[in-house]
Amino acid sequence: MLNIVLFGPPGAGKGTQSGLIIEKYGLIHLSTGDILRSEIANGTQLGLEAKRLMDEGLLVPDAVVVGMIATKIEANPGAKGFIFDGFPRTIAQAQALDEMLQEKGTGIACMVSLVVPEDELRKRLLLRGQETGRSDDNEETITRRIKEYLDKTTPVAGYYESKGKLHSIKGVGSVNEIFDGICEVLNAQGGA
Repeated sequence: MLNIVLFGPPGAGKGTQSGLIIEKYGLIHLSTGDILRSEIANGTQLGLEAKRLMDEGLLVPDAVVVGMIATKIEANPGAKGFIFDGFPRTIAQAQALDEMLQEKGTGIACMVSLVVPEDELRKRLLLRGQETGRSDDNEETITRRIKEYLDKTTPVAGYYESKGKLHSIKGVGSVNEIFDGICEVLNAQGGA
């Protein structure tokens, strides 16, 4: 199984690159953002609480996110592997993911981290907000989301680096240039 964590700050291009990875490698995309937005659109209790937190630029609690991911993995027993996008966001989530995958006889092959300068992230997110109307793509919330990422999420890269699984990719350039860098990493992990 090729299980990868696609990592990067809000606006790094994880969604775009996930689509290309899914097409080439046949992996299942597990995006906590997409799962949460679906819950919000359906007006579930989880969705309402998640929307309140997301609108404030805060993270959804670990227990909720880990439970959603476990459910999705169990629903796809024959998968070639998974792309974890937006998860894990904390070391506790990374450890829970490792334990969950180990119980299933697999693990994370690598973390691909998209590295993008903060000024570029702001430009991308403001443009996305104008194009899509996403309520969390405004200047104030973007500042909070980037700070939240830097404060709480970047330690996860250190966790995977300590296991020899972190691969940083320059997240600026054409979509194809960035994807080529990702493919080099995944092919080295047996994804070819």
